[in-house]
Amino acid sequence: MEYLVPTDLARPLLLSLRVAGIATALSFLAALFVAWRLARRRGPLPALLDALCTLPLVLPPTVLGYYLILIVGRNGLLGPALRDLGLQLIFSWQGAVVAATVVVFPLLYKSARAALEQVDPHLENAARTLGASELRILLTVSLPLAWKGIFAGLMLAFARGMGEFGATLMVAGNIPGKTQTLALAIYDAFQAGNDALAELVTRPDTEEVIARALAAPAEAGEDPLRGVYLETFCAWLPELSRMAGV
Repeated sequence: MEYLVPTDLARPLLLSLRVAGIATALSFLAALFVAWRLARRRGPLPALLDALCTLPLVLPPTVLGYYLILIVGRNGLLGPALRDLGLQLIFSWQGAVVAATVVVFPLLYKSARAALEQVDPHLENAARTLGASELRILLTVSLPLAWKGIFAGLMLAFARGMGEFGATLMVAGNIPGKTQTLALAIYDAFQAGNDALAELVTRPDTEEVIARALAAPAEAGEDPLRGVYLETFCAWLPELSRMAGV
């Protein structure tokens, strides 16, 4: 289904795609490394690190955004170092990337760790007996067997990044044409009483996010009926909007 995007919504849409894409890529690299190092590890330290990695998932987005300001703000922990490097993250689209990266990281980390822990350890031990390094085992044994779960995490992380609101508002602000993402544009339209514009933006955004969320397990070889579920939802979405009075 195609939609005509008004000119004033083209920038928020493109910015959301850019922010979500970059945040997912950065989180993927970090989450995969941490999940690889912590997979099957037991003890107080791994448990503490796992809790810290999961913390952004349970903290309120505004609280997470406040903590990010304390770290990367002008007077924050890393503020002077960032200023010396010529980097200004507060009220910039790069700040939105930082916020989205932190928010989506736990989704990728938990998915990647669960997928890696499902790999048969006997196969990895067999590779070790043949002299393979840990990195080579990861690339040639673990990842090929765990790619379905990791791919599902990637899709969920991108969908979450597209809809990120609270932490982005705290760190990057809501500046039209500069830091206003699609979620912030929807909020502005609703606050202004422009329900038609809010519905126009919300419907394709919702379908895109749900499409990725449902497509991840289907493309990974699970539950082929998920495509039917998606088509049914998309067909009913306009009717649901009318019932809600939008």
